[in-house]
Amino acid sequence: MFQDFDMNLEHIKNEISNCRKCSLWKTRTKTVSGGGNPNADILFIGEAPGRNEDLKGQPFVGRAGKVLDELLESIDLSRDEVFIANVLKCRPPNNRNPLETEIKKCTPYLTKQIEIIQPKIIVTLGSFATNFILDTYGLIKENISKIHGKKFEVNTLFGKLIIIPVFHPAVVTYDKNKMVEMKKDFKVISNYL
Repeated sequence: MFQDFDMNLEHIKNEISNCRKCSLWKTRTKTVSGGGNPNADILFIGEAPGRNEDLKGQPFVGRAGKVLDELLESIDLSRDEVFIANVLKCRPPNNRNPLETEIKKCTPYLTKQIEIIQPKIIVTLGSFATNFILDTYGLIKENISKIHGKKFEVNTLFGKLIIIPVFHPAVVTYDKNKMVEMKKDFKVISNYL
């Protein structure tokens, strides 16, 4: 079963590496399809690759990645136990926000990843991932500052799914005080493991 999942994710990774649906392919160094355990119960979804991710082709390997690692460790998880993906698979120039057209063209890859992984929990990292996932599952979009750390339950074709929005780990790189709040939100995640 593991290999079937892996091969499907590998197929999506190949599709992403050849993608030219939007103009981001012109400025990317590498695509960042995602990474981690293809049988993970928890799927973390971020916004888009940054500079370090674009250079390495892996999600969350810069400063925000170090914060994410610390947060995972705070609830006794490692990257090997989760899957990490992004809404966009290519870095927007100068780390600008994703454009709506880019999101529409790129998210079918994320939707396929969700269908293959069939997580029990999706943790959205920041407002772009939160808005996309809430909209995808027919939930009302709210500002991340109002709903971070809250749990939403939906029924899917692969069973019950828990969605937990949290701030993007990058906020801690700008405001160290946010780490306390984020650790509280991650405790919410640990309640459902």
